[in-house]
Formats: sequence, C-alpha cells, structure tokens
Amino acid sequence: MKRLVTMWRDRQAASAAEFVLVLPVALLLLFGIIDVGNYAWTLNEYEKATQMGTRYAVVTDMVSTGLKQQSYVGANCNGTALRAGDRICREALGTLECSSTGCVCALTPCPSGTGSNAPAFNALVTRMQAIQPDITPASVRVVYQGSGLGFAGDPNKPEIAPLITVRIVNATYTPISLSPFGATVGLPDFSYTLTLEDGEGDPTV
Repeated sequence: MKRLVTMWRDRQAASAAEFVLVLPVALLLLFGIIDVGNYAWTLNEYEKATQMGTRYAVVTDMVSTGLKQQSYVGANCNGTALRAGDRICREALGTLECSSTGCVCALTPCPSGTGSNAPAFNALVTRMQAIQPDITPASVRVVYQGSGLGFAGDPNKPEIAPLITVRIVNATYTPISLSPFGATVGLPDFSYTLTLEDGEGDPTV
C-alpha cells in the first residue's frame, strides 16, 4: 500500500507529459501563423499576375481572332448604321469571353467570328505563371467589352479598342496545417481591366 502511495505522489516526468499535451496546440498555432502570412503572400501574387496578364493582353495580339478582324462599317450603333470614320460606340460590342477552350459570346452583340488565337492565350498564361506558377490555363479568362473607342473602317486592325479584363477563377490555396489531409481553401476571383492599346504585338516575344 505504501508503494502505491509513493507512486501516486511521484512527480518525475510530469513536465514531459505536459509538453506532450501542449505540443499539438503549439504546432497548430505556429503553422496557423505561417499559413496566414503565406495566404496573404499568395493573394498578392495572384493579384500581380492578373495585373501583368492584363497589361500583356492590351499590347500583344488579341486572343479573339474574330474581334481583331471585325469590320464595324454598317454596324448598328444606337439605332444608326456606322459609316467609315465614325466612332464605334460602346454598345457596338457586348461581352466576349475567351478561355483555354475558345471564345464565346456572353452578351450580344459580338463579332461574327468567334475564333480563338491559342498561341496568344498560351503566351498570356505563361507570362502570368512567371509570377504565380500555380495558375493554370483552365483558370484564366480574357473578357472583351465595348469601350466607346475606335473608328469604323480603320485600315489598321482591329478597328475597335475594347476594354480587356483578365480574370483568374477557381484558384485554390493549400494551407500547411491542412496539407496532411489534402484539404484546400478556395481563393477569391481576381480581375483587372485596361483598354486595348494596339493589339498587334507579338505574344511570343
């Protein structure tokens, strides 16, 4: 009986037991702090990649081949047919969205051709990946919308200077604290918009 009482009162290795209990909480807190900082850094990378992609898109060849070749002479602009030299109104172009699978008209009117320039799109994605390597072609969207800039019949194609928005959608982040479970956290969509400048630069340079 005396031996049992002695063992009960023995406090040797108590600190080790306490350390084992506290260690998981301490590691979770440490990894949580690292994850918050890394998450903020990742958001910044995606934001910068989106800005770079937009800047790249407005000075290189357009992803939409149909929009580049479209003639706006005779197009309806607020109920009036455009003549050569007329300014192209914003309403002359709706919303044209291009992705890795091609271009689709999201809101009419759109150009008669919906072809996609795959090399231009791939070069755009490659430029963005230089800033954030986790960006995939499937997550990138290039959206063209009317801006009210450009002149019908301009011999220097494209005639229209649309607003170009580059978007990143469905991006995810894998926290260190959740990586053993294969869990990911969804990131918000990123977008940035500029007006087309020349649309003729070589995207492969």
